[in-house]
Parts: sequence; structure tokens; C-alpha cells
Amino acid sequence: MAVPPSYCDLGKSARDVFNKGYGFGMVKLELKTKSSSGVEFTTTGSSNTDTGKASGSLETKYKIKDYGLTFTQKWNTDNTLGTEVSMEDKLAEGLKLTLDTIFVPNTGKKSGKLKTSYKREYVNLGCNIDVDLSGPTIHGWAVLGYEGWLAGYQMAFDTAKSKLSQNNFALGYKAGDFQLHTNVNDGTEFGGSIYQKVNDKVETSVNLAWTAGSNNTRFGIATKYQLDENTSIAAKVNNASLIGIGYTQSLRPGVKLTLSGLVDGKNFSAGGHKVGLGFELEA
Repeated sequence: MAVPPSYCDLGKSARDVFNKGYGFGMVKLELKTKSSSGVEFTTTGSSNTDTGKASGSLETKYKIKDYGLTFTQKWNTDNTLGTEVSMEDKLAEGLKLTLDTIFVPNTGKKSGKLKTSYKREYVNLGCNIDVDLSGPTIHGWAVLGYEGWLAGYQMAFDTAKSKLSQNNFALGYKAGDFQLHTNVNDGTEFGGSIYQKVNDKVETSVNLAWTAGSNNTRFGIATKYQLDENTSIAAKVNNASLIGIGYTQSLRPGVKLTLSGLVDGKNFSAGGHKVGLGFELEA
């Protein structure tokens, strides 16, 4: 078996069918460019159609492949500055070290994380430590994979309070065109998902979730159909009668348009439905 995914990527294929190709209540523009020196720029701007609030961000990324280094800087319209430096596959094959810092000039607030991950055949491990002198929180995870079966554990330990603040388990199975994922979060939140690639054009996904002590079970069904190499449509519905539809069109190489809409089936005549528009440019 190949290297298993990280814990947060377990069940990702199913989530992507539900989430990608939609942008309800948002008008978004994204521009990706790359300079001759190898610096990658990603600029995004969005506006919330409900509140009218606009936001934007700028990200630059530069890689020094000979040393396995990647430098990433981020800025957004909330005036938050982020810097990330990572080194991968140099100290040891499969080992990645990352220092991630955030600075808010308006308040002077600073925070940071030291991240480590190690992946090899059959295993994917990771540990993140908050840089907090008052008592850092330690986040850790491990995923084991064998012959398609996947088992994962994720935890967070608050050193200031000397107790576990997160305690999650996951179990799944992955085949060529089929994936099954189940998880238990903190012993109270239960979830599961099924992903199937029916053929080269059709993908389907089902998810289910419930909370201990509650009769409120949540479930949804989603599908994606690739009309041709440039066009795809997506649809999803959940037990709250929320119906989502998405349409994605590659107008030309590097230019993508996304249209989406969300309809409240229970309150169809009351209004409050949402639409979304996304435009991506890459040069």
C-alpha cells in the first residue's frame, strides 16, 4: 500500500464531492500567477452577498528545491500577516518540519506553531505544538494503512490544564473506486461517509452524522457529473431539504467560471435562497 493520508485527509474524497464546485452567498475572484524567478502569487477577493462585506488576501510562495525549503507569506484585509517556512525530505526521507507564525499589527498579537510530520509506507504521523509560553497545546495524529484498511487517531493535549481537549478515532477502507470512512470525535460525535467513482464521469458521495444524546441525525447525498473535459455539474441535498446545484466551466486554459445556487426546499416561497459566482484565472 502507498503512504496513507494524514488524519485530516481521511474521507477527503467524499467531502470534496459535497464542497467543491459550490460558493453559496459569495462572489469570488481568484488570480494565480508565477514570476520568471519562480515566485508564485495567489490573490483572492470575495464579497458576501448577504452582508455586503468584502475581503481579500494575498499569498506568495517561493521554493528552493535544492534545500527542500518553501517560504510562504500571507496577508489579508483583516490586516493579519502570516509567514511559513518548511523543509521537506532533507533531514530524513518523509520528514517535514514547518514553522508557522501569525502577526496582527493592529493589536500586536503574535502566535506560532511548530509542525512536524513523517510519512512512509503504511504510516503517517504528525505533531503540532503551539508556541505559547503560558502553556502550549500539543496536537498529534497517527494513521496506519494496510491492504486498503485505514485506522487513525487524533488528539490535543492542553498542557496548561493538563488534560486532553480532543480525542478522535477514525476507521476506513479504500479501494480503487470506493472509499468508506467512519469517525468518533470525543466520544459524542459520530460520522460516516461513502464515496464511489461510478465511472470516469460520475462520482457520488453519502455522509451521515449524529450526536450522542440527541435524536437529530444529519445525512446528505451528493453527486458530480463531468459533461466533458471542460464542463461539470454537481448537485447535493440533505435531510434539512437544502438543495445545492453547481456548474463549473473552463472557458479556456487558465480561466474557470463557477455558478452555484442553494434552495431551501422547506421554505421555497419564503425566499432566502442563495447564489454564488466564482471566477478563477491562472497564468
